[in-house]
Formats: sequence, C-alpha cells, structure tokens
Amino acid sequence: MNYDLVVIGAGPGGYVAAIRAAQLGMKTAIVEKDACGGTCLNYGCIPTKALYKNAEVVDEIMHADEFGISVKGYDIDMKKVQARKAKVVKTLSGGVEFLLKANKVELVKGAAKILAPGKVEVNGKVLETKNILIASGSKASKPPIKGIDNPGVLTSKEALEMDHVPGKIVIIGGGVIGIEFAGIYKAFGAEVTIVEFMPKIIPNMDKEITDRLQKLLEKKGIQFMVGTKVEEISKSGSGLSVTVDKDGTKSSLPCDEVLVSTGRELDIEGLNLDGLGIAYDRKGVKVDENFQTNVPGIYAIGDVIGGVMLAHVASDEGKVCVERMAGEDARVDYDLVPSAVFTFPEVASVGMSEEQVKEKGLEYEVGKFQFSGNGKALTMNNAEGMIKVIVSKDKQRILGVHIVGPNASDLLTEAALAMRGEFTVEEVANTMHGHPTLSEAFEEALTLTLGRGIHSAPAKKKK
Repeated sequence: MNYDLVVIGAGPGGYVAAIRAAQLGMKTAIVEKDACGGTCLNYGCIPTKALYKNAEVVDEIMHADEFGISVKGYDIDMKKVQARKAKVVKTLSGGVEFLLKANKVELVKGAAKILAPGKVEVNGKVLETKNILIASGSKASKPPIKGIDNPGVLTSKEALEMDHVPGKIVIIGGGVIGIEFAGIYKAFGAEVTIVEFMPKIIPNMDKEITDRLQKLLEKKGIQFMVGTKVEEISKSGSGLSVTVDKDGTKSSLPCDEVLVSTGRELDIEGLNLDGLGIAYDRKGVKVDENFQTNVPGIYAIGDVIGGVMLAHVASDEGKVCVERMAGEDARVDYDLVPSAVFTFPEVASVGMSEEQVKEKGLEYEVGKFQFSGNGKALTMNNAEGMIKVIVSKDKQRILGVHIVGPNASDLLTEAALAMRGEFTVEEVANTMHGHPTLSEAFEEALTLTLGRGIHSAPAKKKK
C-alpha cells in the first residue's frame, strides 16, 4: 500500500506528527514496536507523575497534624500503587490508539527497518511511501562505571516498576529524572543520596533556583554530593556499595539499590541508518530546518535528533515537520521551551536563566517574590519557594521566569504565554489577577521590577 507519510515511533513526537499529517490530507501510517505513547507515556513522564501523586499523598499525610488532622499511622501497598499507575498508563495509551484510528492513521505494530527512501519494512511487509519520519526516541544510557551491571542497579524504567521501598538508595545523577525519583523514594520512606558529577543539580536551570531547591530537599532529608565522581558499584553483603571521589577524597556509600539517571541516548536500533548513509553521531540524527536528514525524503524529530529531550518539544517538532512538508511556514520556538521538575516543591522555568542573560551581555533587572507573602500558598501550607523574573532593562521584554514552589508547572504557562505574545512588563503587571491565587506571585515579582511592589517591603536604599 502506498502512503504519503510513514512515521516510525508512536511517542509524543510521532503520534502527534501522524495525526497532524492526516489533518493536512496526507495518507499516513505509523509504526510502533511497543505500546503507543512512547517512553514518555509508558516509561517516563506519565508513570513518574502517577507515582509522584502517590508520594504527594504520603507527604500530605505526614503533615496532616499541621492542619489539625490526626492520622494514626498508614501503610504503603506497592501493589496498589503500581496498579493505579498501570491503569493511568493503559488509559492514555489506549487513548492514543483511539485518536490515531479516529484520524484514519493506520497503526502498524512491529519493528521498522528503512530499506531505502520510500520503503519501510515491518514484519516482512514493505510499506511504500513518499516520505518517512523517524520519531524513534531515546533510551536510558549507562555510563562506563565499573559494576554498573550488578543486580540492584536500576535505570528509570526498572525504577518505575518497583514492588518495594528500598531502605537506602543512591541515585547517580542530579538531573530532572534523578531529582524526581529522589522525592518519590523519600516520601515513600527510603534514605536517599544523590551523587552528581557537576557542581550543581539540574545543570541547565537557573542556579539561584536550583540552590534554593537543594536546600528545601535537604530539609526533607535527601542528601546531596555534588561535584562528585562515581568510581565503582560493588556488591556488599546483601546490598551494594558505591565508591565516590570528591576532590580527591574517596568514600563508600552503602545502599540496597542504585538508580542510574545520567542521561539518555538515541534509539536507532534496527533502523538501518548506516546502510542508508544517514548522518548522525552520539548526540543525534542530523537534520536541516525542515527536519530532513541528508537523505531526501527521510525526516527525523524528537529525542532521536538530540537537542532538548522533552515530550512537548518532540510534539511541536512533529507538528512543524509535517506542516513544512505541506508547504506551511511553521517553526519551533526553541527560545521558549517550558520545563518542569516534579518534586517537593515543584520547579519550573521558561526563557533564559540569569547566567545565560549575563553570558549574552544583556542589561537586565530581577524581580523576586517569596511565596511566604502569598495568601493562597499560606492556606495550602506550601509557602516555601519563590518566583524569579528576569526582564530587560527597558522593561519591554520578559527574558526568563523561574519558579520553585507550589504548582510551579501550572503557573509557568502564564509566563510562557506572556513571553510568546511579547507583552511588556507593564502590560502583564497591569493585568488583574484573581485573589487569592498563586498567580498573584507572578504579578508581584513583575511589579517589583517596576519599583512599585505592594506586598514586599521597599528595598533598602544604598547609602
């Protein structure tokens, strides 16, 4: 059967691209070797957030007495925890299949191999097509650490299937995945230590915000070893021992299990990229502004091309890719990629960090508002953290917004929309915000850059 487009991979990049292509009138098929939804839905974003919600409930129970509610003990049933997570995943995966069918996208189950431009083999059958879109995603990578293949050393995929709560766990990697699992494990009752090679956690985020987050997580009992190298993972009795080196001083960290969350690598197994001469390196498949590879008619989007490995980025790339195939002048705005870390409290950011603004040599001002001054946050008993805004000196542009605090991931949308619409600081600050809401904190942070903050004490004048 002949198609206009065959998409390889039904993750958030692939399935969105396939549906958009069908909307544009393309006869489309999508090939998936696993469950629809890709890593994000099945082994990443969604199941992690399902476990995060369980952990959030536990966290609420632990602080119930602060609300005048006495809870006399509780038990965590990991079988029920996993069953709830599985139900959420199954519902969403089934939803993706329904949407593909509703949009008349043919779903072909099996592993794909690109025989030549215009020819994709699946289960011995050849699909002929005008264009091919590779959206095969990424997989967890394992660094070359001695002992990394020992039993009890997990990737995020295995960690999501845990049927017990470890007594002690060492997490190698202080990026988004490691931090999120740290919060989950800690809430469930584990002793957690994060080892990060870089000098700060979540290296790509604003340093002031991540420093604040680390202090808040340390208050909850999570231990951090930043600027520390892992040298070996060895068996120790019935558990494991992680040998680390910090500034030339070695030490051992005993634990029951180790979670390796040091990054991801492109998943191109079986696609025949070498046979086709498609250019790629360890960072990703090489594409042009149309997301086309060096082989005409073969495109790639999402994690497999490297860049920012986030589900919503892959989805946007998928839409833009097929729209450009159809002759539309669509583009991905990589300057406004929202990102969030689901821990206790949440962290979210969009735009440039203060470090990036300085590197560009831009003149700027910073406004910060603490959630301790926000009525809604106080009623939620979740008033730790702040909103930090970075604006141009002339107040014509919002350059970056960074949040550590309650519902940060949801609050960020207003900031992203304001920046996308190129609203001035004055325009956003003069937009009436409902009371009492967390969004008032964003308004307050902006008014501080205009020198007229209401709910913050006036800045002390320099002598």
